[in-house]
Amino acid sequence: MDLNFTPLHDLCIAAGGRMVSFAGWEMPVQFSGLMAEHKAVRNGSGMFDISHMGVLRIEGANPKDALQELVPSDLHRIGPGQACYSVLLNEQGGIIDDLIIYDLGPSLVNANHETLLVVINAACAETDTAWIRHHLEKADLQVLDEKKDGVLVALQGPTAISLLERLSGSDLSELPRFGHCSLNIHGLKAPVFTARTGYTGEDGVELLLNADDGRQLWQQLLGEGVTPCGLGARDTLRLEAAMHLYGQDMDAGTTPFEAGLGWLVHLEMPASFIGRDALEQAAEQGPSKRLVGLKLKGRSIARHDYPVIHNGTTVGVVTSGSWSPTLEEPIALASVPPALAKLGTELSVEIRGQLQPATVVKRPFYRRS
Repeated sequence: MDLNFTPLHDLCIAAGGRMVSFAGWEMPVQFSGLMAEHKAVRNGSGMFDISHMGVLRIEGANPKDALQELVPSDLHRIGPGQACYSVLLNEQGGIIDDLIIYDLGPSLVNANHETLLVVINAACAETDTAWIRHHLEKADLQVLDEKKDGVLVALQGPTAISLLERLSGSDLSELPRFGHCSLNIHGLKAPVFTARTGYTGEDGVELLLNADDGRQLWQQLLGEGVTPCGLGARDTLRLEAAMHLYGQDMDAGTTPFEAGLGWLVHLEMPASFIGRDALEQAAEQGPSKRLVGLKLKGRSIARHDYPVIHNGTTVGVVTSGSWSPTLEEPIALASVPPALAKLGTELSVEIRGQLQPATVVKRPFYRRS
């Protein structure tokens, strides 16, 4: 299968990126090394090429009402300049994908229209787009590819905002978490869609630009000493923050309640949505499994699909696991029966035929101070 290249592909290689196949794209898995990249984001600032992700623009009359039929979160809780995290569901209440929905407010072309921006996962981009278009066509809404051949860059870390303020000459202290704005950055031709979101557990932004400006910004950030980071560090950072990875920690056979995302389900709102009946029933019965955090004793790493053992019986499965560079110990997310999800519960993970002791701990494993 032919792989797609982002507009930053050659610049990533020039910066020392080791490339791998991921979700149909050739992407950097690391540059200077996973540990160095991880610590750069925790202690300073790092940048990620996330141009493989999908970005859709939904425009027309009352787009929230139409999109509300596809997600369990109350979209009317956010207004222009705000965003929310949510999930797409099937009729059984299973998670098709997770996504972020940004409210851009009134359309610049038609004052009677409103605009939403939706960021979706690369691996699900085609199916998500088809799903959304199929359900929104009847509402006479436009569903457009907003990114096209553009660039999406995540600038993350405790110094990311101050750096961006210096490069733009703007004060971002009033831009809240999940807030977004249009920002003029010195040297770039067009305003940059700037969202205070990310997938690392640190402060920072995600920036949507055209290809030329994106390439210039990447080189500009390199010149400022920002560390380029690959998929490896992105995974360890998100795991420490207990952020979900679609296809591992949740999938079409997992409800939000089972994935630890029950807070996204707003059954109190009067609106109907796909999967509502199933989730109402699930809320009454309680989940059959729960996602928990595990810390393992020793240095062995629990990987995806490793069995979780209790009293000699397999009771669950590891969904994500890695060595934590920040905590300097192995951590994992695992799906287990509710009775074994209590903090402090002692379990084991089978790793290469050996049982390694593990303890259920509070999530996230790391929280920014």
